[in-house]
Amino acid sequence: MCIFCKIINGEIPSKKIYEDEDVVAILDISQATKGHTLVLPKKHFDNILAIDEEYYTKVMNTARKLAKVITKAFNADGCNVLNNCGEAAGQSVMHFHVHVIPRYKGDDLKIEFTEHELDLNEIQEEILKAM
Repeated sequence: MCIFCKIINGEIPSKKIYEDEDVVAILDISQATKGHTLVLPKKHFDNILAIDEEYYTKVMNTARKLAKVITKAFNADGCNVLNNCGEAAGQSVMHFHVHVIPRYKGDDLKIEFTEHELDLNEIQEEILKAM
């Protein structure tokens, strides 16, 4: 059983800030910034590629709601709402979850994208073929 399933089942303690019948939100044990929260479905899905639409919608609606609350609670200047899918993307727990990370002017948290010169027409074509 995964660590998030154990948290959901009450086998491992956590700091819950939200819970309903399908979704739970807990404070991330490694606070990237003050208020960093994880929103996860109570039903196990490995990642965003595996989660069904119903649970995805519930998780994302909760993440949006909590982003507003957390940003207000800590007077944050913004927030990141993000998901890592697969080990190559930085997913460390294979249970779908969304990070809500409050952002503050001058915080030292780096979420960066590196530019690559790629053929956008070719990329578009490959994606459209896969649809």
